[in-house]
Amino acid sequence: MEKPLLLSGEAGTGKTQLAFEIARALGLQMEIARCKSTFQGEELCYVYDTVLRLNDSRFGTDQRDVNNIWDYLRFGPIGRAFRAEEKRVLLLDEIDKTDSDTQDNLLDVLEDCSFVIREINYLVRAKHKPIILITSNAKRELSDPFLRRCFCHFIPFPTEEEMEKIVRLHFPHLDQDLLVRALDVFYHLRQQGLEKPPATAEFLDWLSALERSSQLPKRDKIPFLGTLLKRTKDILEFRNPKR
Repeated sequence: MEKPLLLSGEAGTGKTQLAFEIARALGLQMEIARCKSTFQGEELCYVYDTVLRLNDSRFGTDQRDVNNIWDYLRFGPIGRAFRAEEKRVLLLDEIDKTDSDTQDNLLDVLEDCSFVIREINYLVRAKHKPIILITSNAKRELSDPFLRRCFCHFIPFPTEEEMEKIVRLHFPHLDQDLLVRALDVFYHLRQQGLEKPPATAEFLDWLSALERSSQLPKRDKIPFLGTLLKRTKDILEFRNPKR
């Protein structure tokens, strides 16, 4: 697979888990980059620890050679994937948290399979091109150039039937009546125009609480509401619906 595979869909659709399953099926080790809004991209390749080197030069150390810059380089997931002796799967998780410039810079690095350690002008080239998987929760639009350089696959949110199968994997002995009622309430709640609709993880946590308490939920009476709704605005609107 020459191009990265972009897996998109809302939170809780199993994008990251699918990436793990792909790596497992191929029998390859995975390097994971969990993206943040503060990422500039370079730290996913390497970090040069100038503070540690300065401290070592001032106070001395027996663990590192101050004159050897390689003792102060820490390779990130991209750097580790490129330098590995065997092919690896590289996961860039939640790429939509980064800005468009960072996204494009990362794809340049991944397409060229190389990056430069600026401090010593040293070119790191991939020994084996990794299989690149990227996930996006679609919280921020990805640029058209970025999308053109990926194979794109959208994963829809599970239907009630699919969700029941997911639940049975986690709660094989869950009471069927409780599950039917919970599914009805959950999918009804997701249709209420919430700022942050509950996803699969919240649903499973909620079921765990319901199972322990033996309470049966209703659309207008939801036990452990804070397990499903995480935003104060959503909780207040549910408790005080507009007429």
